[in-house]
Amino acid sequence: MYMKKITFVLLFIGIINLSCKEKNSLPDPLQAGWKGESVCKVIHEDKKLRILKCTFAPGVGHEKHKHQPHFGYTLQGGTFKITDTTGTKTVHVKTGTTWSKDKVTQHEVLNVGDSTSVYLIVEHK
Repeated sequence: MYMKKITFVLLFIGIINLSCKEKNSLPDPLQAGWKGESVCKVIHEDKKLRILKCTFAPGVGHEKHKHQPHFGYTLQGGTFKITDTTGTKTVHVKTGTTWSKDKVTQHEVLNVGDSTSVYLIVEHK
């Protein structure tokens, strides 16, 4: 019985380590792209912040990646299929929409609309 408990604990720890390793091994939004092409570019960077401008034409997405705590602003809205840790949903993002996250997050997106969508992402370092 004692060996079964140890085996279970070790298996559980292994699963947690794999989960953490996957999250830690994800690229950041600048490294992630779409089918080998970059979708974000740095428009400002200093010791505290990095500001990215990310552009998604219809049918273009952003492969699975992680974000540091950040603030986002929609320069040009669009319709996206978003997959994150809660599942997959389709959302229409209006121009001028803002959001912020105070922890590391991960997701992947695909522009399923018929217009190009553009975002500013302000990341804390």
